[in-house]
Formats: sequence, C-alpha cells, structure tokens
Amino acid sequence: MMGKSHSAEILAPAGTMDALTAAVRCGADAVYLGGKLLNARRNAANFDDETLKRAVHDCHERNVKVYLTLNTLVRDQELRDAEHMIALSCVCGVDALITQDLGIARLVRECAPAMPLHASTQMSVQTLAGLYELHDLGFSRAVLPRELSFAEIRELAARSPIELEIFVHGALCMCVSGQCYLSAMLGSRSGSRGLCAQPCRLPFSAPGGTGHDLSLKDLSLIEHIRELNEAGVFSFKIEGRMKRPEYVAAAVTACRQALDKGETDEALSRQLQAVFSRSGFTDGYFTGKRGRAMFGIRGKEDVTAVAPVLKELSHLYEKEKPLVGVSFAFTMKPGIPLTLTAEACGKIGTAQSDRLPEPALTHPLTEESIVRQLSKCGGTPYYAETVRCDLAPGLSVPLSAVNALRRKALAELSRQLGGQAEKCFQPAAPQTASVHRTQGHSPAFYARFSEAAQLPADYSAFSCIYLPLHTPAETLKKLLIAGAPIAIEIPRGLFGREATVCQQLNTARQAGITAALAHTLGAVRMAREAGLIVHGGFGLNLFNTQSLEQAASLGIHQTTLSFELTLAQACALGGELPRGLVAYGSVPLMLTRNCPLANGTACTSCKKDGFLTDRKGIAFPVTCTDGYSELLNSRPIYLADRLSEIRNIDFLLLYFTRETPSECAEILKQYQSGAAAPAEAFTRGLSYRGVF
Repeated sequence: MMGKSHSAEILAPAGTMDALTAAVRCGADAVYLGGKLLNARRNAANFDDETLKRAVHDCHERNVKVYLTLNTLVRDQELRDAEHMIALSCVCGVDALITQDLGIARLVRECAPAMPLHASTQMSVQTLAGLYELHDLGFSRAVLPRELSFAEIRELAARSPIELEIFVHGALCMCVSGQCYLSAMLGSRSGSRGLCAQPCRLPFSAPGGTGHDLSLKDLSLIEHIRELNEAGVFSFKIEGRMKRPEYVAAAVTACRQALDKGETDEALSRQLQAVFSRSGFTDGYFTGKRGRAMFGIRGKEDVTAVAPVLKELSHLYEKEKPLVGVSFAFTMKPGIPLTLTAEACGKIGTAQSDRLPEPALTHPLTEESIVRQLSKCGGTPYYAETVRCDLAPGLSVPLSAVNALRRKALAELSRQLGGQAEKCFQPAAPQTASVHRTQGHSPAFYARFSEAAQLPADYSAFSCIYLPLHTPAETLKKLLIAGAPIAIEIPRGLFGREATVCQQLNTARQAGITAALAHTLGAVRMAREAGLIVHGGFGLNLFNTQSLEQAASLGIHQTTLSFELTLAQACALGGELPRGLVAYGSVPLMLTRNCPLANGTACTSCKKDGFLTDRKGIAFPVTCTDGYSELLNSRPIYLADRLSEIRNIDFLLLYFTRETPSECAEILKQYQSGAAAPAEAFTRGLSYRGVF
C-alpha cells in the first residue's frame, strides 16, 4: 500500500491496541476509541490514560486521526469524570470528541473551545434542521442514523452545514439510535450509558413472523461508498469496538478497496462475512427495500465460519506498511557534514552526520545510489515519495553513513508527527446551579394522548394536553375554543418528512396552537422557527443539570426528563428550566422504521396495532403511525401512590397510548387522590432501580 486517498475518510473501531494496529496498517484514515470512563462500549477493553497517549502518538505518526468517544449520558456526579476525559483529550492531542449528551457538549465548549465535536448517532439527528442546530451548538460533524435511505442521505449532504459521517458496516439495531430503552427497562442496562444487553437479539415473535422480529442482519454499505462520497458524505464508519482485530482488518481493507478502486475483492467480501455476520448483510434502509429479508440472527453456521479465516485475515496487518509519503532532501558538500531532511504532513525531521565527505578515489557517490538507499524504509510507516539531492561532484561516503542518516531523520520525523499537539484546556467554572425549586406547589398534571378521541369528557385538571401533530386542524380549533390547553407532539421519527412536518406545524399554529413537544434537536428547531413555544420531550435524553441548561439555551421553555433517571436523581437536578417526569404510561421502549408486526414490511400506511411476545410469553404492544412503529412496555409505569416522594418537579406527565377515555379519566382520579397501586400488573419503571 503506497499511500491513501484523502477525498474521504475510512473510520475504524479500536476497542484494543491490537484492533487499532489492524485498523491503521490496513489503511484507516481515522480510528475511534474509548477511554476507561463514559464511553458507549464499556465492556470493550478500552484505553487507560497512558495507553490513550500511546495510541494517539502511534496514529499521528502514521497520519491517522483519533476520535475519542465520550458518548454516554452522564449523571451530575459524573461530570467531573467527563471534565477529566476532556482534559486528557486535550493533553493527548485527540482530534475530536464524539458525544451524545448535550451537557457534555456544553462542558466541552466551556473547557476546550478548540476541540472539534462530533455528534453521535445517539443524538437522533434525522433532518436538516437538526444538522443546523448541531452547527449552532459548535459541532463540526454529525453521524447520521442508519435508517436513512440514499435519497434522504443525499438530500441532507447537499445542504448540510457540517461534515456528515455514516455507518457503512457493522451491527444494525432495530431501534433508532438514541431512542432505545429496551435494555434499560428490562434489565437496568442502559444502551445510552454503554451497557446494552441486546435483548432485541432474543426471541420476540409476531404472528407469522421470523421468531426474532427485533433482530436485523448486520449492515453493509461498502459497495456504495463511492456513491455516498459523490453525494457529499465525508466519513465512512465501521461499527465494532467489541470485535476482534481480524474483523477490523477485513472491514477496513474492504472499505479501502471500495473507496480507492471502486470495488472489493470477492474473496475478501466472503471472509468479511465469515468473520462476523448475522445470516449475511443487508442494505435495506439504504435502498428503501425494507422487509423480511432484513431480519437475521447469528446462527451456528455463522459461528463455525469464523475459525478458518482468522489466520488468513491476520496476514492483512501483521507487518508495518508504508502509509506516509516522505520528501527527502540530501546535501553533500566538501568540508561540511552530510545533512538530510525528511518532510511529511507538515513536519520535518532533520539529521546531520559527524562524518565529512571525502574525495572519491574511484567511484563518487551518485544521486542514483542515494535515492536507492533513502528508499529503503522497510519496517517503518514511511516510503520515499520524492528525493532531492544537492551533491558536489567527486565526493564519496560509505553507504552505511547514508543509511544511518535516513534512520535518524525518520526517527526525528516520527517524534515530530507523534508529538502531542495539545489543545488548550481550562477547568470548568464551579457549579453554582442549586437544586431546582418549585416554590412548594404540587406538580401540575400533563397528559399525552395518541389521538384526540382518547380525551376524557372532563380534562380540566390537565394543565397541558399533547396531541399528535397529525391531529386535524378542525379538531384542534374545537378543543381550543372549548378551553382545552392543547399543544401538539412532533413525531420522534422524522425520516424524509421535514417539509411535511414544517407545513403541519404552520397549520397547527394557524389553528391556534402555541406550543409543541419536541423529542429531537431537529424538532426543537422546527418548532422554534414555526413560532411555537418549545417543550422538550423525553427523547432528548436530558440527564444532568448541564444538559438542562443547554436545553434552556436552545429556547426550550420546559422539558420532560429522561425516564432512565431515578426519582432521587431527577429531583436533585439543578437549573431553572421547568421539568417534569413520566409518572404514568406504557412508555415506548423502541422507535423503529421497520415494522416488526408486518415482519419487516415498510411501515408507510399500516395503522394496525398488535403485540410482540417474548420468550417468557410476555406481550409487548406495538403501535404504528406516521411511518414508524413503537414497541411499548408490557406494563404501565404507576407512581400515584408515590407522589409524596417527588420533589422539585414542575409537572407529571401521564403518557396515554392505548387507553380508552374512561380509563384515562380513572387514571387521572387515581393520581389526584394518590390511590394505591392497582392489582393488575404495573411497574415503577426505573424510578428506584435506575440504570447502570
């Protein structure tokens, strides 16, 4: 390999030093990795402080960038750890931080304003409005959701104010990234905090389905890399920080071939599938061919296919490869020590020999022989790109002196390239935000309904009522005239529907609506630009005081907190932004673009509701609307008998999904009276057990 294309970036995972070595030697332009704290692959080996410094040095020496994942939701008491990781990143010369937590983004901008920020796919940015919101927050890149089609990606790339990165190979989750609470709710292992237990890979059955109706095949868009690059995507990301070096080597090599040559070796493609896949690969979202063919599990044949290819794949990275082109300049003059400079990537290594050239007795040193010796860079990451000689005639030195000079110059160049290009860091100002106070009043009752027909006859106890954005304008007008405190809820799934949603927002505003519930950054911006008061939804995953303050800076007037917080954690948050809790409801555990009820059929017009049944026989409701599906919890959260434990919370959200009007009315009465928990199945959610 003699150099790499720099028209785009191949971005490789590195869960270990061995995987990092495999990535770099096979031609990755950048790697992403995690420290020991606050990264979304907590079960990977990851990198301690000293190993991180070494990793950055080794990568920079080879002209490879390093992005550190600081991409989990963090609690208030973990913000000090986050600040430590930001400081370490600055000292090590990390090239960018990847984050999903708005509080972390705020902290980075305060402590390290020069540090580039990349928005994790966990931020659920699906729209141009979301990309502009990221730009205004100081992000320079966004990782797009895996669920986008090529047409949708192309449209975003054509108008995006920041760089775009897209996953082109690796695991494909059923749920939209950043909107999955399945692992957290079922086992307290939060995917947003780096400990997803992958319960979706277990049996979940729909009538007539595959039996694993939440398990998708792995994604592969390698054959589309050039097409995506031409459309304006800059970075092509490989998933797999938990996978072995052989997988990383095969995936990087395949991506490198696809980008540089326009095709991938067929044998390598087969090896890549053998080293890890779930019944093969899919590009269903990209091509718009969503359906049953996208589903798959890792079967016995997938496991047994691994061993025969590992040794062969290890050959891809067992030796150092010449990745960095060097411009040499050699000078030999009478009475002056030999000098050599080696220049690459804007850095220069200089070496000088103690030996003086002597008059040649027979054969003077020629430019040809010097070029030949300086090109012997084996065992290093360098190759001689150009050699310039300034030779006085009739002089000679032993070739060993030229070789020694080459080694010294390259060693100095390595030191220069791998040196820590530190970024400025300043400690965060001491936190002054005290615990949020509500002046002692009881929390107001808010309600969210799936449709207007669910409203009970008497809704006067609700201070705010959220109805879907698609609610007819006439219905909204009638309710507003009747005195109902109606706001609208923007869908969490906005794929390819930005223009339609903007039009619906304007229609709602003209009908008299003044506020909108927004679960994503794109929805926040669209609501704000429509002239509506913005209420933040649980989909924003606001988890700490810093994130609440960041939300306030975006024009959010009040917000629902993440329901992965415990009651104690939620009640202890600071800041002035009014906040609420989901106090009742079968909360959505997954947001999916591929309908599990239809066994993967595109969910564009399906209006039926149904159930998925897990291996224990527990039924989970599925609702389909607005071109996406939601998997609901099997049991509703119930906290009516625990209201005395709730402090410093401004409102309680009753999240109605499938309840009848009479059931909604009864639940409201229970919360007004603080009624004991019902005899039928319910859950406290994560209010007490929390997440890891």
